[in-house]
Amino acid sequence: MSKLVLHLFHDDAPSLSTVAALAERMHQTPGGSAAALEVYVFGPAEAVLAAPDRTEFNAQIDSLVNQGVRVTSCIGLAQKFGAEAAFRARGIALESAALAFPRFAAEAATVISF
Repeated sequence: MSKLVLHLFHDDAPSLSTVAALAERMHQTPGGSAAALEVYVFGPAEAVLAAPDRTEFNAQIDSLVNQGVRVTSCIGLAQKFGAEAAFRARGIALESAALAFPRFAAEAATVISF
């Protein structure tokens, strides 16, 4: 089974809603697998992940995590935002981009960036 990574970088409303909705739909399709899907949140989008007032997006991300979809964010930015402990408590995996992207290559993943 091949792996798909939805790389969410931009913090504009269409990118945020598209990635969350697409991940949800892909996970729920017949034959879909949470193990074959990952959402990597980085850069400006990670600031939204740390923002307590962005409840709709954060609820969608938490729902994905609860369904078994791996959601990962950059540990360096999480630390910068003071959100490392909160992300861990939410079940968000933490991995630097410097390690994540080579891992995606090693896994022969398809990465789509938003």
